[in-house]
Amino acid sequence: MSSQTLDAGPARPEQLAEPTAAELAARYGLTVPGRRPPFREYVASLMAYRSFTFAYARARVASVYSSARLGPVWNVLTPLLHIGVYYFVFGWMMDRKAGSGESYIGFLSIGVFVFSFTREAFAVGSKSVADRLTLIRAVSFPRALLPLATVVQQLIILGFSLGIVVWILVAVGQIPSFRWLQILPALILQTLFNIGAALVMARIGAVLRDVRELVPWVLRVWMYTCGVMYSLNKLTAHAPDWVRLMLEFNPGAIYIELCRHALLDGYGQTTPHAWSAGLFWALLSLGSGLVFFWRAEHRYGRG
Repeated sequence: MSSQTLDAGPARPEQLAEPTAAELAARYGLTVPGRRPPFREYVASLMAYRSFTFAYARARVASVYSSARLGPVWNVLTPLLHIGVYYFVFGWMMDRKAGSGESYIGFLSIGVFVFSFTREAFAVGSKSVADRLTLIRAVSFPRALLPLATVVQQLIILGFSLGIVVWILVAVGQIPSFRWLQILPALILQTLFNIGAALVMARIGAVLRDVRELVPWVLRVWMYTCGVMYSLNKLTAHAPDWVRLMLEFNPGAIYIELCRHALLDGYGQTTPHAWSAGLFWALLSLGSGLVFFWRAEHRYGRG
């Protein structure tokens, strides 16, 4: 060994390579604030926060009509008033009862309450992120919990509404049977569809604030194409095939059709492939909604 090597001595501190910022972050587990997590990690975090989702949804149900004397009763009373108006206009004045089965009031009640579930998921979901910017900026959590909680909120309200529907059906002579249990898978598919729709509307509403003014008008037009007040089969009996198929595979009409077939005696056969179409819309909406919302996760609340 040469004397030059021995005289070099240990390396001075300034000769050591300093770690980069990325290396320091990886060493101490630091991440970029507001970063978008991987998709699988994001979905897993939604499951981890499920207690928050249900607690937030219950709080929203209690607070919506907190200033009104009747409080949460309006969640059910409002659709009942709609039923009364639609029965007067479509059932009595326009006589659109053909194809509704043995009870038009039961037919109408199911249509109003089931469509209200989807309508509110769209309407409230479009405001779920835009109206919660203070919460988003103050607390770190997956932002998809906000539109998800709106669907849970509407599902809780639907649970109360179904009690009213059952009371109406029994009052008009419908006899409960095991076939009524078919409404459970129908509502599960509708809930999955609503979650995806709320996620899509939440991201759009977070960017385009004016969309909330347009949504009620779009939903009103959609309601008239879903057979809420009249039978689509009778309406499209002499229509071109493409019009009939477009209305039959309308997701809003499909879930109403499945629920009516489950609860109404004498309603007749359900639309062919209604269950497969309901499953298709549920999976398509949920999958595309999750991906669409997740891709902007790091931008919500930044102004």
